[in-house]
Amino acid sequence: MIDLLKKTILSGVGLALKTKDEIEDFAKEMEKKFNLSEADGKKFLEDLKKRYNETQDKLENRVEQMVKDVLKKMDLVTNEDLKGLKKEIR
Repeated sequence: MIDLLKKTILSGVGLALKTKDEIEDFAKEMEKKFNLSEADGKKFLEDLKKRYNETQDKLENRVEQMVKDVLKKMDLVTNEDLKGLKKEIR
């Protein structure tokens, strides 16, 4: 089950990286297509990158929460739980 989660997360990361490259290509294409100045083209690209990064952060947070939920349902011990138990034992 853990391996499946890891593979799913890594696939999502790979897809996100590919999408970032595609966003840059798209911005360059729009710059040429609409005859944007270099400054406007850079601003457009920066806006796209900013939105991409915001979306990426939200996606990472959702995936992290989903993994935590799955681990909780599987009743597995987390590192935090283990550290807490070690601390109590000491």
